[in-house]
Amino acid sequence: MQSHEVLREVLQTTSAKQIAADLNLSLSLIYKWAETPNEELGTGGTNPLDRVDQLIQCTKDPRIVHWICQRAGGFFIKNPKTHLAHPEFLIPATNEIVQEFADLLSVIAVAAADNQINATEARDIRKRWEELKTVTENFVACCEQGNFTHLKAEAPAGKTAA
Repeated sequence: MQSHEVLREVLQTTSAKQIAADLNLSLSLIYKWAETPNEELGTGGTNPLDRVDQLIQCTKDPRIVHWICQRAGGFFIKNPKTHLAHPEFLIPATNEIVQEFADLLSVIAVAAADNQINATEARDIRKRWEELKTVTENFVACCEQGNFTHLKAEAPAGKTAA
């Protein structure tokens, strides 16, 4: 979906007048952001979503996306590189998730040993947590792509493989 399409959909449920007032911008600018860009006609415009995308592309720094997601009450997990893993990688992939979780628990245990967690320890915990989410997302994506489907066929009668 293009940025102007997202903004067009947002304007169907949010008042353009309110956005203009809140951002201290003209109503016409808000509507211009939702137009299909046409450089020949000079319509549309570089909207805030395109600007954020440009900032991400030129800096290659994921902290921008992490910050935006955090401000929206969520978190960012980068999509795994799409490559088809073979079913024989299921056990090592599962072990990797378990190891990442163990590493996270270790960082938490060390940080909490003195019954307090300082800013550096909190950053370390966050870093391990993000790594665990990434490894787990990679595993789930492989499952969704059907990389482990033949294991289901080999499950004992009456049972399905997870």
